[in-house]
Amino acid sequence: MVNLASLKGKTAIVTGAGTGLGRATAITLAAAGVTVVLCGRRLGKIEAVAAEIAASGGSALAVQADVSQEADVNRLVRTAVERFGTIHILINNAAVYETGQVIDTELSAWNEQISVNLTGAFLMTRAVLPTMRKQKGGHIINITSSLATNGAGGFAAYSASKAGLESLTRTTAEEESSYRILANLFNPGTIKSEMHATGKDPHLVAPDIAALAALSNPGFTGRLVEAGTVLE
Repeated sequence: MVNLASLKGKTAIVTGAGTGLGRATAITLAAAGVTVVLCGRRLGKIEAVAAEIAASGGSALAVQADVSQEADVNRLVRTAVERFGTIHILINNAAVYETGQVIDTELSAWNEQISVNLTGAFLMTRAVLPTMRKQKGGHIINITSSLATNGAGGFAAYSASKAGLESLTRTTAEEESSYRILANLFNPGTIKSEMHATGKDPHLVAPDIAALAALSNPGFTGRLVEAGTVLE
């Protein structure tokens, strides 16, 4: 079993941290002693999570940002580094989806899902890499879906965005391994959230993400980890 005690004192950015899995992950990391920078488009949501973490004795900072916007991403990362000195962990969780068959999908719907789910993860990853390279270490965890490989009717844009995310993750893992930066994928399965009325309780899955974040084995990179996997 991975020892979560190794997370104490580290700093993490969690995108899409206002609700669902992002919120649960931020709370779980904070409980393990991580200082968490909460990213979301809705300031009220992430401020509420920050207040909840603070009430439990944890440390969190809410920063409103849209991960699909380069200026927002750069400001977010700059704020985190200026405030806390470094970034050890990035959880690219922010995502949107809109159902629709290929023939019916509007370009605007396609672009939004690609820009948030894929471009957002690229921008966030690119922004934290200089800091992680400088400190010779870090862990980037990208939240994926089984739709990335299986596809499904009615999920054209979402499936494509997650497939691209998986390729981006493996590319990042190869490019950054010499800097001891890990890049891995985590598939939580269907999580109950604003996007899904049914699914697993995110608080039951978030500890698996925390365990992955605590992993420091330099050889464990470019991997796909499913919810429920016991990491050694």
